[in-house]
Parts: sequence; C-alpha cells; structure tokens
Amino acid sequence: MRKPLLVALVLTTSLGAWQTPATEIYLAPLDSARGRPDAAINISNNSGYDNQPSFLPDGSAVLFSSQRDGKQMDIYRYDIATRALTQLTNTPEGEYSPLVTPDGKTFSVIRTEADATQRLWRFDLDGSNPRLVLENVKPVGYHVWVDATHLALFVLGSQGQPNTLQYADTTTGRAEVIDSRIGRSILMRPGTGTVSFVSKPAEGRWLVKEFDPRRRAIATLTETADINSSEDCAWLPDGRLLMASGAKILAWTSGSGWAEYADFSSGGTSRITRLAVSGRWLAFVR
Repeated sequence: MRKPLLVALVLTTSLGAWQTPATEIYLAPLDSARGRPDAAINISNNSGYDNQPSFLPDGSAVLFSSQRDGKQMDIYRYDIATRALTQLTNTPEGEYSPLVTPDGKTFSVIRTEADATQRLWRFDLDGSNPRLVLENVKPVGYHVWVDATHLALFVLGSQGQPNTLQYADTTTGRAEVIDSRIGRSILMRPGTGTVSFVSKPAEGRWLVKEFDPRRRAIATLTETADINSSEDCAWLPDGRLLMASGAKILAWTSGSGWAEYADFSSGGTSRITRLAVSGRWLAFVR
C-alpha cells in the first residue's frame, strides 16, 4: 500500500512583540488516491514565530525555525510518527531556513550572527558542531543545495540594490551573480537538475523561472499563480508546481496552466505562505 504524501504549510497571523509574524506550521498527508492533501494539523503550536519548514529526505520529520524564548530563532524537529518536538539548536545566534545537506549527515541554515551578519552555516543532524560554509558570501537570505558542493543563494541587496540569485561553490568559497530582483523561493526542480526561482521585475508580472547550472541559462516557466503577490512555491514529485493564493493552493502543469489543488479556508486559514513537500506529506505556514 502506498504511503500518503505529506505537505507542510506556513500561515501568517499578526506581528509579535519582536516584530516577527506569529505564524504556525501545518502538516497534511497527501491522499494518494486523489493526489490532494487531507485535513491539516498544527505541528508547531507556539504563540511566536514558526516558519521555513523542510522535510528530512525520507519524509519522517520536519525541520523548522522557531522563536520560543523571545530572543532569537532556533531550529526544531517534529517527528511525524511520534509527534515529538525536539529543539536542535540552542545558541545566542538566530538560525533560519534549515535544509538537510546532500550527504544526509548535516543540515544547513542561514545564521544571523552577533553582529547581524547573515551567512550560511551547517550543523550535525543533532544540532551540534556548527561550522561556517561560505565565509565571504553575505548577507544570505535563502538557499538550496544543487549538489554536494554547489548552492543557489538568495543574497540580499545593499544600499538600495535588488536581491540577487547567486550560484556558489563551497570548494572555492566564491559565488557568481546569475539574476537580480528575485523572490525568496529557491528550489530544485525534480528530475531536471535545474533551480526554480521567482523573478520580480520592477515592472510587469512576476514570473517563475528556472536556472540551469550546467549551461548557465535561464528560462521562463510561467507567470506566478497570484498577480504579483504570491512568491512561495513547492514541487510535487510528479513535476507539478504548487503556489498559494489566499487559503487555496494552486498547481501548475506545463501546457495546462494553474488549477486549484487544495482549499484550506474551512479550517480558518486566510493566507498560506511557505510550502514544503516530501513524497508523502505537505507542510505549509499560515
């Protein structure tokens, strides 16, 4: 019997005392028969900020960033089978956007250091042994691993300059600018070796594009699901792209465009932001 697909979602409510949104992470099993998620449950259950969910490669657990002491963000792990929540990092710095690295032995994060510098770090899976990945690439906002030594990065612009998509090599420590005016959702497109990202031009519609690291080429896939308001994406294993529109999730298929995939409005959700998918689950933020 096929196991259900799981999706994680993030939903936004209001700003908390530390100017971070009070968000929660929800988890829904994907119904293998319908190919759509069933009812979602709250897995963060916290009055503060919970965001940036990502799955372990086997879909057994969700990593996410959470603020629970009123000071900074740490990384937590939610085990799906036992529903156990474990704090992985407990540092004076803030850790965001956890992703398991290609070797499966560590996870990487965006770390806000004592002087507010944002750089890429990695920890062992139990949250120990922090070490710097890219010393001179900063300020990093989001990332995705292309392979064991290469990443695509969202690097924040400085002094009024736009955010850029950069391609980094951990063996040299260098990064090259690929594109500018991009959104925060940077993903590997299943089965292609390409990196998808949202392009947010100064004028005109936002677009979902893909970058081919081998050819250093960029191609446009589609316009975003919502006109210049939705930028968070996730890829299903079958190649469909998910984006949120209010409390609904839409799915894009090449040649067919966008169609409704799921509606979570009956659960009190008004707006879904971050999305994450494993072969079995869907996670989202609201």
